Amino acid sequence: MTRAIVLTLLALLVALPARAQAPAPAKKKADDKSQPITVDADRMERYGKESLVVFTGNVVARQNNSVQYADRMEVYLDEKGDRVLRTVSTGTVKIVTRDCRTGTAKRAEYDDLEQRVVLIGNARVWQDENVVSGDTITIFLAQDRSVVQGGRQERVKAIFYPKDEKKDGQAAPKATAGAPCQS
Repeated sequence: MTRAIVLTLLALLVALPARAQAPAPAKKKADDKSQPITVDADRMERYGKESLVVFTGNVVARQNNSVQYADRMEVYLDEKGDRVLRTVSTGTVKIVTRDCRTGTAKRAEYDDLEQRVVLIGNARVWQDENVVSGDTITIFLAQDRSVVQGGRQERVKAIFYPKDEKKDGQAAPKATAGAPCQS
């Protein structure tokens, strides 16, 4: 489950174009995947034969300063229970990454084999004022590619603000640098 949460949260990192992204760390810490995960929920059920764990009621999953909220989270494991194959989060889904990117949708699906995250139903991803929204946002992790689709009632909408720059050409520091995410 640790890998699925990390990848789901990291998927939001590729949802915005590069110019809207915060600078990436020079080197990713090797221990990010080994960080503990904490899941709080009103109820947890394990279905051994189906290799399924279901968390329901005010689900909050945290790892490495990233958090995912949902009404329900289903975690599908391999036959041995050692590896997450896919996750499905439903209800009021909200994901906040450690670099303050936020995504919301009615449903979020992660598929490990295809390295794909899909936000479905009034999907929206933003950081600062930059926003991408549509009916469905599909993020292909291995390809560093995302696709946003509109629905019947609303087209895709994207708003990107240019970065503030100092006179010497370097990006100006954000007022919220070092502060907790504002959502």
